[in-house]
Amino acid sequence: MKARDIMSLNVATIPGSATVAEAVRLLRLTQLRALIVEPAISEDTYGIVTQSDIAIKVIALARQPESVLVSEIMSKPCVVIDPDLTIENVARLFAQTDIWRAPVIKDDLVGIISVTDIINKGDFVAKQKLVFLKAELHKAISNARSTCGQYGVYSLEAADAWKLVDKIEAEAIANGAPVPEKSARHQFAEESKVEEFA
Repeated sequence: MKARDIMSLNVATIPGSATVAEAVRLLRLTQLRALIVEPAISEDTYGIVTQSDIAIKVIALARQPESVLVSEIMSKPCVVIDPDLTIENVARLFAQTDIWRAPVIKDDLVGIISVTDIINKGDFVAKQKLVFLKAELHKAISNARSTCGQYGVYSLEAADAWKLVDKIEAEAIANGAPVPEKSARHQFAEESKVEEFA
């Protein structure tokens, strides 16, 4: 899964010349936690200003939001994420740079990605489950083949063993495994030169 798959398209920009008071109004209006600061000129880099920046660099120091410019408190240049970066690499980059969110840029601003996006939309849990299911499927197929050898292809024991294989195979597919051209049961039947069994 890549940054483009989980990034938020709901992103707002603000010029560095805007006041912090204007930034607060925009944050409240959009219900966002960060604003991307537009480059002043085309060769310039993007910046970012977050709720934390405002709280720590303005409110905590009793500065007046109307007289502080966004450019004074923003992070610039900010870490930017390529939309084709994997979410594992995004998480690694966030950990290394101690940040929670970053703009997603491919020539232009295309979105924003945050730790919340990674947790709520990422497939890292499903990936681990898929690894587990593939291992279980391999064991179940091995067991079903062994059961066929021990009790016979058309035995009740073999039927139960292949039902378990079918169940695990279906669950693996539901969790993102590619759909095989032939099921494990069908492949075994062909290899063994027997009619497919129930």
